[in-house]
Amino acid sequence: MPFFDTHTHLNYLLATTQQPLTQLMEESQQAGVEKMLVVAVQAEDFKNIEKITALYPQRLYYGLGLHPLYIKQHRVADLELLAKRLANPPKNLTAVAEIGLEKGVPELLTPELWQKQCEFFEAQLSLAKANQLPVNLHSRKSHEDLYRFLKSAQLSVTGVVHGFSGSYEQAKRFIDLGYKIGVGGVITYARANKTRETIKRLPLDSLLLETDSPDMPVFGFQGQPNRPIRLINTFKILCELRSEPPEIIERVLWQGSCLFG
Repeated sequence: MPFFDTHTHLNYLLATTQQPLTQLMEESQQAGVEKMLVVAVQAEDFKNIEKITALYPQRLYYGLGLHPLYIKQHRVADLELLAKRLANPPKNLTAVAEIGLEKGVPELLTPELWQKQCEFFEAQLSLAKANQLPVNLHSRKSHEDLYRFLKSAQLSVTGVVHGFSGSYEQAKRFIDLGYKIGVGGVITYARANKTRETIKRLPLDSLLLETDSPDMPVFGFQGQPNRPIRLINTFKILCELRSEPPEIIERVLWQGSCLFG
């Protein structure tokens, strides 16, 4: 079975490395990474991501969204642009992403900016619901708040909490709402005991693989831009943590990832 990298920022990876897209796609395919989801963080990303993914519409899927880390820059006009893009999407626009909540940056937690985070998140959940699209979710130090919004939104098509590094109990609450858990490079670090134990215990069909490239480097490649081919490093560690045979893990991961393409 092939692999699906369910969370990438290929536009930023290409800008950072200056690697030709054709070369990146070829090396990814050779490593077994057949499909990728490219996610936006700002409205200014939209056109570039659409352009990149249109070159490989059977392999590159994408999500459009407004990331909470950039809440200072986001404008109501950006939400209107997002709504317009989602209303008549091409086949490979398959998610509202990357959206969520950010409580790890103190300057974004003033009453005004926290309120704006919540309003933009709620608006994007509504757009996802209206367009029957899954969400790809950012959550840093905000799992309880995120859970509350997701429970209230009651999306019929759910999505994934990406780059999860919380507790088993937190993960299970999201899973009980119908969401999947994104497994990234953090599990390749032996010191990440809590996350590794959580991923070990969760239902296999609740997990998806991701790189978050060019971010979240895997162990042994610190300081280098992360790449879709490193998905295999994470998969190998996942197989060490789980009790199921690797071929079963690979098949179930692929089936779950088809939520995004």
